Amino acid sequence: MRSISLESTPRGSEYAELSRQVRQAHLLDRRMPYYYTKIALTATALVAGWTAFVLIGNSWDQLGVAVFLAIVFGQIGFLAHDAGHRQIFSSRQANYALGILCGNLATGLSYGWWVSKHNRHHANPNTEGEDPDISIGLLAFTSSRARSSSGLQRLIFRYQAYLVIPMLLLEAISLHSSSINSLARRKNLPRATQSWPWEAALLAVHFAGYLAVVFLVLSPVKAVVFILVQQGLLGFYLGCSFAPNHKGMPVLNASDRVGFLQRQVLTSRNVRGGWLTDFALGGLNYQIEHHLFPSMPRVNLRRAQPLIAAFCADHGLPYTEATLIGSYGEALRHLRMVGQTTRRRPAPKAATAPSRP
Repeated sequence: MRSISLESTPRGSEYAELSRQVRQAHLLDRRMPYYYTKIALTATALVAGWTAFVLIGNSWDQLGVAVFLAIVFGQIGFLAHDAGHRQIFSSRQANYALGILCGNLATGLSYGWWVSKHNRHHANPNTEGEDPDISIGLLAFTSSRARSSSGLQRLIFRYQAYLVIPMLLLEAISLHSSSINSLARRKNLPRATQSWPWEAALLAVHFAGYLAVVFLVLSPVKAVVFILVQQGLLGFYLGCSFAPNHKGMPVLNASDRVGFLQRQVLTSRNVRGGWLTDFALGGLNYQIEHHLFPSMPRVNLRRAQPLIAAFCADHGLPYTEATLIGSYGEALRHLRMVGQTTRRRPAPKAATAPSRP
C-alpha cells in the first residue's frame, strides 16, 4: 500500500474553481450526435454478430463469433456505464431506460444493482471498508485484509498475483450471479418496487433468449464451448478495462479526512494512448477526469485531460498516468506485495521470567 500525505488537503473552493473552468470550456455539455452514432453502431454490431451466428450454423467457426460478441457485449456495457452516470440524456428516465436495455436485456447484467454498487465506489474510491470494488472475496488489496485471512482464502491471497488472470475469465459469471442474487432479494435497486419488474423481466428474457439461440443452433458440446469462450472473454475484457483505474493506487482508511478533489485524484490512474485505447477502454482510461466529473460525456474526457492535468500541477496534486501495460504491471506488483504479507508471522512474545514464590 502506498503511503500518502493528507496534510495539504485542498479546500472545496479549489474544486469549485476547477468546475468553473470545465463548465466555461463546455466540457459538461451533452454530446447527443456522438451518442446517437455510438448507440447505432453498437446496436448494428450486436445484430450483425447474432446474424452471423445463425448463418454460420453448427460449426467451430462460431468461436470467432464468440470473440466478436464478447467485445460487443463489453462495448454495450460501456454504454450502460455512461447511462448510469447520466452522461447521455438529460432525463433520468431516458438514461435508466437505455441502461436496462443495455444491461439487463442485451448483456444479462442488472443495471440497477450495478449502478448502486458503482455509486458507492465513486463516493469512496479505494477506501477500505467503503469501496465495494476493493472488497472482492477472492482478492485482497490491503495488507490488513490479507493478514487477517486464514485457510484457503489466505492461500489464494498469497498467490493472487498469479491467479488474477484466470479469475478474470470468471468475472462475467460473477456479475451474472450477483445480478440474479440482487434481483431475487430485491436489494440494491433504485426505486426497487418500480424497477424490479422491468429488471427481472428483461434479465429473464436475456438468459432465455441467449441459451435458446445457442443450443438451437449448436450441438450441446459446441454450445457449451461457445458460452465458455464468449462469457470468459467478456469477463476478461471488462476486468482488463477496470483494473488499470485504481488497482495499485493508494488505499485510504474510512477515517481519513480527505477532500473530494484530493480523494479522487490520489486514488485514480489514467492510461495513456490514442483513439484505439479510448475505444477499447470506453473512455475509462481518463479515470481522473471521469472521477472528478462523472457526468462528463465520454467524448469530452480527452479534451478535459490537459486542463485537469495542468490544474493538478498548479495545485501540487499528483496526477498519475501510465501506459496500458505499465498499469497492469503496477496492479500485479501491488497484488503480489499484498499477497506476500500472508507469509509474515507475528513476532513471538518474549518469555517472561517465572515469578519467585
